[in-house]
Amino acid sequence: MTAAGIDRSGTLFVVGTPIGNLGDLSPRAREALESADIVAAEDPRRTRGLLSHFRPEVRIIAYHEHNEAERIQELVAALERGAKVSLVSDAGTPAISDPGMKLVRAARAAGITVIPIPGPSAVLAALSACGLPTDRFVFEGFLPRRSQARAERLEALRLEPRTIVFFEAVHRIAETLAALRDAFGGERQAAIARELTKVHEQIVSASLAELTTRLGGDIPLLGEFVIVVAGAADDAPADAAEAERVYALLKAELEPRRALALTAAITGVPRNALYKLLRVAE
Repeated sequence: MTAAGIDRSGTLFVVGTPIGNLGDLSPRAREALESADIVAAEDPRRTRGLLSHFRPEVRIIAYHEHNEAERIQELVAALERGAKVSLVSDAGTPAISDPGMKLVRAARAAGITVIPIPGPSAVLAALSACGLPTDRFVFEGFLPRRSQARAERLEALRLEPRTIVFFEAVHRIAETLAALRDAFGGERQAAIARELTKVHEQIVSASLAELTTRLGGDIPLLGEFVIVVAGAADDAPADAAEAERVYALLKAELEPRRALALTAAITGVPRNALYKLLRVAE
């Protein structure tokens, strides 16, 4: 069909689809969906709504985290028979915080060609428009739902120097934003991107403390959220993690002031910097 290679047999296409605005469906994505023998979709109802605009009749099968094992065998068998399969998620790119990785791995292990069809990305859209550093960033997806597991994950990220991107659902956004404020400090700069590419798109950049107070006010509790958080300041001690570890051990046996003094002596981290670091941690 094209130089892009859509007209191939026995090929798995990983197709990026719009995250809101249907105008963002690329010509290559449309071509891959039009030419597919099978479309493997996270939610067939949503995908059928998308395809109804240009290909109402197509075989769509459900492929999600609850039926991956059985579907992978079925899809790999179809691919080995020469079928063209287009994998899509509800929105954005499959396998990125969505089902798909296991199918891609199985297809590649079977010697099947896997072709990515890039498309809209909530991660990149939020990063490009929030005004925070983008030269280095990490994507953390959804944080754990349980408060203890979430707190442990955030503690591990507290000194991360790169910009951090999270996804969150509307019914957990307030709790998660408060947890980020408590873990990273209210002064840490961040952004909330809501309903990206949709009619009511909103991107607000401010400190975590300010975003927490504005949530539910001029930042409505509606839609899907991306949270972008600036990385830890460059002046954070390089051996801060080791200093925290030493302090925790000493504090279990000594009163805090003595533990702090010994930690500074052992690690070489200046006492005032150590005090600020541990005050944020506690």
